[in-house]
Formats: sequence, structure tokens, C-alpha cells
Amino acid sequence: MARSTRRVSARSGRRDRHGRGIRSAVTGPVLEPIRTRADFFDSCVASAVEYVQDEWPDELAGVSFEVAGVPRGEPGPSGVDRWRVSIRERRVVLYRLPIERLAHLHKDDEWHRRSFIESCVFRAVAELLGKDPWDIAPERYRHF
Repeated sequence: MARSTRRVSARSGRRDRHGRGIRSAVTGPVLEPIRTRADFFDSCVASAVEYVQDEWPDELAGVSFEVAGVPRGEPGPSGVDRWRVSIRERRVVLYRLPIERLAHLHKDDEWHRRSFIESCVFRAVAELLGKDPWDIAPERYRHF
């Protein structure tokens, strides 16, 4: 019986090891795929941004929201930045690692992590618009 000698490009994310076919997901066919901290962070930011864009459509028209790992350069006098706002460029950059790691939550569960991430989005938007975070999201803003 002849063996298959197909080669898989090193650039593709899939492997066909020893001609046995492509590997299945780590979680298998029954369980849901693994959700990473970055995926959780991105979904929290996306839902908060969607909320504030619905609340402030005219003020946030053309504003770009981005997620980055860490801020570049040395920490400023007030410590490590959680976000950066550029009013001139109409751009908000949220830094995932400082927000996650410097949260100091009194209870470390999904709800509190989500609320803290949303509060960072609301505070960044408030800085961009020159308003109080309570005015940005009166129903959802929680001060941490």
C-alpha cells in the first residue's frame, strides 16, 4: 500500500501529520472552542463601543476604536496608561494588558472584569468628548 507524501506549507495553520489528516480542535467536536482572555477583552470592548455609539451617534461619528497590548514608551508620571485618546485624530486606543492586570477588582469574576473593561471604554470616550463618564453611559457606568 502506497503512502501519501503530501507536503503542507509551513505558512498554513493546519498540519497533516504523517498523512493522517488535519488535526481536530483541542476542545473536540462536543465542547465549545476555548475562549482566550484577548477574545473576552475584545468582545467587552466591542459591546461597550456599540453601546456608546448608539447613545452618541453624532459625537462619535468617524471615531476609531482600537485595542493594543501595551502602550509604547516609558510610563508617565501618573503610571501606566490604560488608554490613549487623540482628539485631533478622533481615535481611542485601549491597552489590554494594563487594563486586565492593574484592575485590582474586589471580586475577580467575569461580571466584574467585564464591568471594569466597559468603565475604561466609557472613561476614554468621556475624555474624548470632554464629558463626565456618568453622562456617557448613565445606565452602565460603574466606577472602579
